[in-house]
Amino acid sequence: MSQQNDQDNDPAPESAEETTSIALPPAQTGPNETILSEQDTAAISALPKNSALLIAHTGANQGARFLIDKDHTTVGRHPEADIFLDDVTVSRRHVTINRAGEDSFELVDLGSLNGTYVNHDRVDKLMLNTGDELQIGKFRLTFYTGSK
Repeated sequence: MSQQNDQDNDPAPESAEETTSIALPPAQTGPNETILSEQDTAAISALPKNSALLIAHTGANQGARFLIDKDHTTVGRHPEADIFLDDVTVSRRHVTINRAGEDSFELVDLGSLNGTYVNHDRVDKLMLNTGDELQIGKFRLTFYTGSK
């Protein structure tokens, strides 16, 4: 039992790739390693072109699916955000996801306090790819684009 307690108190292994500027738990899965339910798989398969889907894997919205079908989708803690993530680790206006072509979407951090991470790297602006893991505050979401 004391061995378990010693392990719980040990700091995380030091690695420049795993270090972030905020204290959040490490990801349980990495990009493209997310286990999807049959309903998630069906929702992704049904996505039309020019749309995308974010699936929440941690946080209060765990399991939630967020459709991105507008030219500009706002994500944040503001009640009027298109995707509302209610936690103090999320800025009121955290990021926007902009349609940048028929099957392309660009994520833009809006100067958030805790930053935005894609596949464990802090980003200000980035073109998203299917399977990318986004970290917005304590929320981890996976991004999927429509293929029909």
